[in-house]
Amino acid sequence: MVTGGGSGGHITPILAVAHELKRLRPDAEVIYIGQKGDHLSDIPAQDSSIDAVHAIWAGKLRRYADEDWRQWLNVRTQGLNLRDAGRLTRGVGQSYRLLRKLKPDVVFTRGGFVSVPVAIGAYLNHVPYITHDSDSVPSLANRLIAPRAALHAVALPAEVYPYPRSKTITVGVPVSTEYRPVTPELMRQYRRELGLDYKHLVFLTGGGNGSRILNVALVQNARYLLGGHPDLAIVHVAGRSLEAETSAAYDALNLGGARQRVQVHGFINGLAKYTGASDIVITRSGATTLAELAIQGKACIIVPAPQLVGGHQVKNAKLFAHEKAIVTMSEEQIEQPERLGRTISELMDNVAYRESLAHNLSKYAHPQAATELAELIVKTAGGEGRHVRAH
Repeated sequence: MVTGGGSGGHITPILAVAHELKRLRPDAEVIYIGQKGDHLSDIPAQDSSIDAVHAIWAGKLRRYADEDWRQWLNVRTQGLNLRDAGRLTRGVGQSYRLLRKLKPDVVFTRGGFVSVPVAIGAYLNHVPYITHDSDSVPSLANRLIAPRAALHAVALPAEVYPYPRSKTITVGVPVSTEYRPVTPELMRQYRRELGLDYKHLVFLTGGGNGSRILNVALVQNARYLLGGHPDLAIVHVAGRSLEAETSAAYDALNLGGARQRVQVHGFINGLAKYTGASDIVITRSGATTLAELAIQGKACIIVPAPQLVGGHQVKNAKLFAHEKAIVTMSEEQIEQPERLGRTISELMDNVAYRESLAHNLSKYAHPQAATELAELIVKTAGGEGRHVRAH
């Protein structure tokens, strides 16, 4: 079983591992368990490596880094926490019954609050489970289920994590096999296939859920960028719920013919082609995203999300910025007039700088992570003689 969800950063590694499980063991049955109401649940359902999809109730503990102790006095926040405590309890019962019925050999949990009831259900059914952490700061979900885990697969050196060293294995971040080193020739091929026949291409994504602050910042800089670079195109992935408003904001700029050089999407499949085709990628600092871009060797402008509890995105960005592998900007900086636009322009005009960033980021590439994780799952399931199911 494989479980996790709520964001593309959870689902992408799950699908990469599922693909490798199928490659290693064509007879494996891989089942995905997601959360009821997850708006990204259609992605694993459509993936050929997933044999079945189930959904259970799950609940999250709302904690906001920018509200400190005041959040505990917020009636609405605590009301939602109380509601989700009930959903978690319900999800544990659903997970227990589901695992008892399906009898999986092993469960792989990528994190996210849906992992908690699934892991509890696995423990109650005496099914081993493996956790995975992409960031240097383990998620709350993984910390809660860590004591009973069979193994902890992690992205960074084992000593970074608060897990028993004997059960902690460094594997990196699993990504899709679509991600591979991008040569100038492959970049041109991607652009031809995508119909983006421009000299320069800038790509922005705020992740599976989008990011309003990133969306607004790029829109506000679009006139500056498109006017100063007539050979530039922008591909903007705004998030499904933010697509309409972002597209309307570009329309409101009255860009004339330059509007044709801007594409707005809510969500796209085949993301690797778009990032691979781009000169510059603007995004958050999620570990999965950085792992994908490291393999491709791309020049990036990274805007970490500071509000996430634990500050893992800020810590990720600081690490890569210290190694001169990315350009990092804060949310306050991208809100300053034309600052994001000037940063993009400077990168576009300085090929040597882009190449240096790409080279330094590629040092962190770990292309075999999905394979190593799949091998751990097979081994934990009982070796070559047993079937593997993933939820």
